[in-house]
Amino acid sequence: MPSSPCAVRRGVPSDAPALARLRYALRAALDPADEEPAAFLTRCRDWMADRLRPDGPWRCWVAERDGSIVGAIWLQVVEKIPNPLGEGEWHGYITNFFVDERERGEGVGSALLTALVCAPETQGLDALFLWPTDRSRTLYRRFGFDGAGGVIERRPAAGAPRRPPA
Repeated sequence: MPSSPCAVRRGVPSDAPALARLRYALRAALDPADEEPAAFLTRCRDWMADRLRPDGPWRCWVAERDGSIVGAIWLQVVEKIPNPLGEGEWHGYITNFFVDERERGEGVGSALLTALVCAPETQGLDALFLWPTDRSRTLYRRFGFDGAGGVIERRPAAGAPRRPPA
């Protein structure tokens, strides 16, 4: 049982080293890595620190327990070409959703997904979309995502604005 409650907040550039370690754990568990861990962690840390600037198209939410980042979820705001039909012109691509194995089953994933779905900057998006794993589909369905193929999505109840979210 975890020793303290989990807190969820927006990721910042200084989180990049911990987030790079989570990314390595997520991907290296699937197949043997082609890149040396130290080289990957440096490259990924630099990429993430740059993308976590407040003015970029990427957003990240982190879950912390006892001062350590134990999970994260990323969102990229994707702009569509202007459309005269009244359709939304902004989507959100969810990716890199990972919770440390020792924290699974404690509500960390639900807390991260709640933070992303309820965040002001996602409220103006026409749709959120992602490619789930078979294991994660149930969680996403509980949050209103739907789809039978590889990609699933969640659309808001009301029409989306044409302007990018703040």
